[in-house]
Amino acid sequence: MVAGMAVVKDGKIARNLSRRFKIKTVFNQDDPRCIEEVIERRIKHSLNGTDNGFGKLPDLILIDGGITQIKASKEAIRKYNIEIPVYGMVKNNKHQTRALIDETRKEIDISDNLKNFITNLQDEVHKVAIEYHRKLRDNEITKSELDNIEKIGEKKKQKLLKYFGSVDKIKKAEIEEIMKVDGINRKLAENIKNALNK
Repeated sequence: MVAGMAVVKDGKIARNLSRRFKIKTVFNQDDPRCIEEVIERRIKHSLNGTDNGFGKLPDLILIDGGITQIKASKEAIRKYNIEIPVYGMVKNNKHQTRALIDETRKEIDISDNLKNFITNLQDEVHKVAIEYHRKLRDNEITKSELDNIEKIGEKKKQKLLKYFGSVDKIKKAEIEEIMKVDGINRKLAENIKNALNK
């Protein structure tokens, strides 16, 4: 599971400050706990002053979620004895943000300009999270399927991937084609084919 963070600075999305998080402490589908972990890590980075681009604490946190996610965020913030306003996004029946809501369930109407801006912010967060999720998934597929084959080290793995482009294409290749890769003899090609098509 992963999460994405986008940052607004001086009224503009600062894409160089976007960050991605791999969830470390939650092992089932528990959205509020994931958000609590991410907010806690975000705050800790700023308070520790680590040089990782997080910078100062945010003036405001917008959560793409409802009251449960807001409360989880506030729980993370309270651990550090600081105050940061947190607002969630109230959706209409088309799943578009129509208002903001705080932890007391008070709704705040927003202008069309702000709605558009929040939509752009959501798009940025989703882009960051989705790209990171794909990268982790692709790395895991590559790692789990090629690294476990006997006599396939890092160099041979990279040669195979460079030649074929993906693990999926290696799976579909004939043994003779796999043998065209430098350093791959028939026996190893057969082992690769058998291991990838179990």
